[in-house]
Amino acid sequence: MPDRRAGSRRLSHGFTLVEVLVALAILAIALASVMNIVAQSASTAETVRNRLEALWIAQDRITLYRLGNNQPSANTTTGKLTFGGREWHWRETVSASPVPNLRQIEVEVRLAEDREALSRLVGILE
Repeated sequence: MPDRRAGSRRLSHGFTLVEVLVALAILAIALASVMNIVAQSASTAETVRNRLEALWIAQDRITLYRLGNNQPSANTTTGKLTFGGREWHWRETVSASPVPNLRQIEVEVRLAEDREALSRLVGILE
């Protein structure tokens, strides 16, 4: 029996160097995109965590006035506290309202190293 492959070209069963390089380039681009998405997610999670903790601190400050059963005087007070292993700064502004015997309190909370408030909460006190 004659060998049929004798006159035919030999078939290659591997990838060429160009195909391998193109596949590696596509993989590198995809991995870079995934890493970018992961970094953005981590940054967003940190921002949400900071804003949530600042909101909790502001709510705690207003709750302290409500539990104290005393009418605060109209002024601005500042302070700092440690919460969640970090130092936070707060500023409370108590002002009179048009309704007798009611006061408005505005609490701003920020991290010690930040200039901008992460939370600003307004409440009404009797």
